[in-house]
Amino acid sequence: MGDENRTGLIQFHFQSFSSLPEMQLLIFLAFLLMYLLSLCGNATVALTVCTDRSLHTPMYFFLANLAVLEIFYSSVIAPLALANLLSERKATISLTGCGTQMFFFVFLGSADCILLAVMAYDRYVAICHPLRYTLIMNWTVCACLVSGLLVLGFLLALQWTILLFHLPFCGTNEINHFYCDVLPVLRLACADTQIHQATVFVVSVIVLTIPFLLICISYVFIVAAILKIRSATGRHRAFSTCFSHLTVVLLQYGCCSFIYLRPSSSYSLEQGRAVSVVYTFVTPLLNPLIYSMRNKELKDALGRALGRPVLSQ
Repeated sequence: MGDENRTGLIQFHFQSFSSLPEMQLLIFLAFLLMYLLSLCGNATVALTVCTDRSLHTPMYFFLANLAVLEIFYSSVIAPLALANLLSERKATISLTGCGTQMFFFVFLGSADCILLAVMAYDRYVAICHPLRYTLIMNWTVCACLVSGLLVLGFLLALQWTILLFHLPFCGTNEINHFYCDVLPVLRLACADTQIHQATVFVVSVIVLTIPFLLICISYVFIVAAILKIRSATGRHRAFSTCFSHLTVVLLQYGCCSFIYLRPSSSYSLEQGRAVSVVYTFVTPLLNPLIYSMRNKELKDALGRALGRPVLSQ
């Protein structure tokens, strides 16, 4: 790191959402509610898949991993953001703390996006090659895919964070955000950041564009296969299973692409902060709701876990 950073005295602080204490409290309550509901929803999905033997299939294995990733992903951001909203003075975070938060945000966020592409491939094999599904998507392959996306996310996050925090930081250290996101922190560096901006774009292409293209290709074959199904019930079931996944994909990739795949010159800190609320608080909340509402097997498993008398009331 630069000489300024090696002193260990660099401190960042976050910009508040509003100058009005009443508005800060209202935002705090909204964020807290979304965070707690997302924790409960994703934990319920993960535990239901683990405990119900009828859900011990590759599709639900990936869904349980997605739920666990969402829990850790939102927990990297939410606690500090909530603490800052309650603080009367602008809360500070050290350079090391900021780098740690950024590392886990990039690591878990990258793994989350790549996992969605893996889930699309799983649906492609299940619908287009049903007779060979258990042979292709065996448990060894599933474990290797999850391990691979975690390793890739870890390496991308490590490279990204180390490169960024080799920059010197001086002058104002107010982050116009509610967590240590890459682009707002990059704007605080007092050095040439062209290489770093190029690296951000390359990593974003690896994490967002390539997986999204693979998802699109998978769904071209999936839709073609579904249209060949003669049974209306079979087509509806196949489309219903894919609809949940596509909804989550559009939410996650749409928001992230708006932030990280646009030219840095057109990046707006205010817009970035607003959109970040969607994929750090809203999306982790909606994911378990989308999958549980659109998936009959998961709803039945949740019913067995909660007990029939509870559902019938």
